[in-house]
Amino acid sequence: MEFSAKKRAEAAERPRDWEEIRSDFPILKQSVRDHPLSYLDNAASSQMPQDVIDRLVWYHSGEHSNVHRGVHTLSQRATRAYDQAREKVARFINASETKECIFTSGTTESINLVAHGFGRLFIGEGDRIVISAMEHHSNIVPWQILADEKGAEISVIPMSDRGELILDDFDEMLEGAKLVCVNHVSNALGTVNPIEEIVDRAHKKGVPVLVDGAQAIPHMAVDVQELGCDFYAFSGHKMCGPTGIGVLWGRKEWLEKMQPYQGGGDMILSVTWEGTTYSDLPFKFEAGTPSIAAAIGLGAAIDYLESIGMDRIARREAELLAYGTDRLQELGGIRIVGEAADKASVISFVVDGVHPHDIGTILDDEGVAVRAGHHCAQPVMDRLQIPATARASLAFYNQEIDIDRLVAGLYSVKEIFGV
Repeated sequence: MEFSAKKRAEAAERPRDWEEIRSDFPILKQSVRDHPLSYLDNAASSQMPQDVIDRLVWYHSGEHSNVHRGVHTLSQRATRAYDQAREKVARFINASETKECIFTSGTTESINLVAHGFGRLFIGEGDRIVISAMEHHSNIVPWQILADEKGAEISVIPMSDRGELILDDFDEMLEGAKLVCVNHVSNALGTVNPIEEIVDRAHKKGVPVLVDGAQAIPHMAVDVQELGCDFYAFSGHKMCGPTGIGVLWGRKEWLEKMQPYQGGGDMILSVTWEGTTYSDLPFKFEAGTPSIAAAIGLGAAIDYLESIGMDRIARREAELLAYGTDRLQELGGIRIVGEAADKASVISFVVDGVHPHDIGTILDDEGVAVRAGHHCAQPVMDRLQIPATARASLAFYNQEIDIDRLVAGLYSVKEIFGV
């Protein structure tokens, strides 16, 4: 069931067309309310190809057992597949060592792990945490909790009307800072942030950087060594994998200093009434029975994405983003929210006189799935002085016809509301 290097090389030599690739996703073959499904909510969760589904089924039907704890055949099979998944993650993001990749339940837990293990150790009263104005709540709330607990303060990198970070005063913000927390790609706007510049400027002041990579990892090649950051967090369900699995990559020198986030089985070397000795990385941060099937599914998702090629995926999604932006701009009374020069495949928009939830409901009647709301980024909406947006988020398996159906649905919205 493993995706071999030979198969990966063959896929690279014989690139499949996008229609064939789309056929790998069984969920996209269905109809919704008697219309073909156009799934444009990929920023929330992407869909799984048949390869990943089959891998999950095979684990449950042929390998299901606990890992690292048994000498019997099933346990050895599960352990081998689970450990191979971590190796795939390390290769995928170019980690210098596999042990730097910690399995979590998702980006949110990864960030909370850093808040607990790093923040409670290195951040104290009067210290500063620098966060950007376009963060998801999962990269805001843990730091607010920590700041309240420690008496630290939070400084916010401002954002322009176009949805781009304003870094004019960033160096001043770094004075007294102990950590910078910023997303690689905005889930609400699609903005691709200048991570390498942010990291370079922060490191010149001796400040480490955590990057929320949940919205970047599905859309572009990510090399953590090239980015230079200290922590990088992401989720499997954004990148054609299952829910319930994520990764925290961290530099070994930080992870070795940090305290465990949770205590329990598998994260210890020994336990006595006198005390506990923690296990080495990565197990030090992985208490209890892990999400074995989901981790193996994430490994299969990485195999699948690599068989297409992340650079090829990025080019295809750039084409879809350009096409979608042009089509929506043809419609009067619709405003695209987030016009950064460098964007990933997210189109947030508002329709004059229509609430985004009504937009989403009418589009669903025509088989078009979009997200409506504040996208767990209320400070972004407050900054732009809007309550919410409708968001069409694209993946490589989308086609131009999905965008055409979105536009047709928006004509229906305008007609129903008379705008």
